[in-house]
Amino acid sequence: MARTTHHDHPLTEGQPLYWRIATELLGELRDGTIPPGERLPGERQLAGHFGVSRETVRQALEVLRRGGLVATDRRGSHAALPGPPVGSPPSLAFPVGARTTDPAAVGRATVTWEAPPPEHATALGLAPHRPTLVHRYESATADGHGRRTAVTSFSAVALTEVEELGRYRDRADGAAEAQLRRVYDWMRQAGLTLHHRDSITRLPDTPSVRVTRQVRDQYARPLEITDLVVDAHQDALVYEFTLPAAV
Repeated sequence: MARTTHHDHPLTEGQPLYWRIATELLGELRDGTIPPGERLPGERQLAGHFGVSRETVRQALEVLRRGGLVATDRRGSHAALPGPPVGSPPSLAFPVGARTTDPAAVGRATVTWEAPPPEHATALGLAPHRPTLVHRYESATADGHGRRTAVTSFSAVALTEVEELGRYRDRADGAAEAQLRRVYDWMRQAGLTLHHRDSITRLPDTPSVRVTRQVRDQYARPLEITDLVVDAHQDALVYEFTLPAAV
């Protein structure tokens, strides 16, 4: 978000300051600066962004809330405008490759706060036995075929810089369902450029393959590592990506 101050846009006579902030924030919602359905920055961050007090921000949010343009729940305030943001690339669902297109498949995802596998700790630069957020996903058809399992460990950088992800620490009990489909969107919105590197190996004496994915940011800092095991009863494992054409 580009920084503005209340000196950039003089108030119209008689117009409350909070109303002008509501108008500017609505403009950022409409131009896709804050995508539909996405959590808005906190009141303190918005106050610094617009150069006003937190109370003014609170009043502006209430104006948008009454108009149905912002929704608030226990996780914060969210943009409620319909439609995709302008120029937004398609989302890359997490974990990539773990979800099958088979409509009969059933998946389950959980998160725990625990020491990751040793090879994950090494890749993420974590000290041995240091806990972090670990995500597990499993899917299979009703007859047990097409089983896919994915174990992901997140780095300290990811948990610190991606607020939505860091919030899972307090509820990482391994029991509750924890879908993190939009984790890559959250990372991008935190200003991180994602570089994916996948290594694919066939497991000996089994029909399965392992995909080891490492994701780093623009500073080459590790963000996550995933081990995905796919029960592949065919010679090729196909990944299909669609990117928008340049406009």
